[in-house]
Amino acid sequence: MRYDLDDLRLFLGIMAEGSITGGARRMHLSLPSASARVRALEHNAGVALLIRGRRGVRPTPAGTTLARHARDVLAQTARLEGAVASYTRSPAAPLTLYCGGSAIQGFVPQALVSFLRTHPDVDVSVFESRTPHTVRMLADGEADLGIVIDDEEARDSGLTMSPLGDDSLVVIGQAGGILAGRTGLTYSEVAEHPLVGLDADSSLRRWIEKNLGPHAPVVRYRTTVAGLDILIALAAAGVGLAVVPRRAVDPGPALDVCELLEPWSHRLHLLAWGAKADTSPTGTATATSALADHLRRAALSDPADHGGHGGGAVEQGV
Repeated sequence: MRYDLDDLRLFLGIMAEGSITGGARRMHLSLPSASARVRALEHNAGVALLIRGRRGVRPTPAGTTLARHARDVLAQTARLEGAVASYTRSPAAPLTLYCGGSAIQGFVPQALVSFLRTHPDVDVSVFESRTPHTVRMLADGEADLGIVIDDEEARDSGLTMSPLGDDSLVVIGQAGGILAGRTGLTYSEVAEHPLVGLDADSSLRRWIEKNLGPHAPVVRYRTTVAGLDILIALAAAGVGLAVVPRRAVDPGPALDVCELLEPWSHRLHLLAWGAKADTSPTGTATATSALADHLRRAALSDPADHGGHGGGAVEQGV
C-alpha cells in the first residue's frame, strides 16, 4: 500500500480535532474533499479507520495503528530531508522564523528542540513579531517561515500558507472565583474586573487592542508581565482575570476557563512561507521544508490543542 503524505497529515489532523470538519479546516480543505480523502484512505487500507458519531469521530483500532505509523513516517521524512539538507546548506546562513508570542511560548520551542537535534548543521533565528510585520518580512524575502494569525491581511498577502491549529482566546481566573458557574463572557464583562495582562508591546496584547478599536472599555491592569506562564500563574492565584490563548492553558483544579464571546477571539494559526522560497538554493528549501514539518508536528502534538471540537451533527458524506 502507498499513502500520500498530505492524506496522512489530514488523518492526524482529524484525530487531533475529533472531527473531519476540524481536520479539513487544518488542511484548508472543504469538507467534501476531506471526506473523499478519508474514504480513499479506508479503501486503500481495506478496513474502516474511523467511527462516525453525532459528536464527531473516533479511530477504530486500525485507525489508531495508522495514526501511530503515520507519525513515524512523517518524522522519518523530515529526518531524510534534513540529512540531505545538511550536505548542501551552509551553517553560516541560518533559517529565519517569525511568529507571535502565543506560538513562541507554545509549540515553537518543542519544534526547535526536535529540529535542531536532527539537523546539527542548520541554525535557526527566531523573532517575535505581529502578523502584519511577519507578512511584510516574508513578502520581502527577509524570512523563511512565519506563523501568523488567519486574518484578512494574511489571506490577502499572496503567500503560501497552511493551517497549524487553533489559537482562540479564552478568559481565565482562579478556580471558584469570579468565573465560577460562567461559560462565557464578553470583553466588556471581563473589563468590569481587575485584569492581569501581557506587556503593552507584546504581539498578543497589541492584537487584542487592535480588534477592540478606539471604543474599547477602560481596563484596570493590576500588573503586566512578559510571558504567558507568569500571566497564567497570576490568574490562578486570584490576582486578576486574564485573556490568553486556549492552547496555552493546562486545564486543572487551579483555574476556571470561560469562552471569550467575541468574534475576534476565534483565531487560527497559519504557517506561511517566505517569497524567496521558490528561488532558494535546494539545500535551503529542503531545510525550510523540514523545519515546517517539525512545526506542524509540534502544533499537532500540543496537548492544549487536542480537546476535540467535533460538532453536534453526524459527519456527512463519509
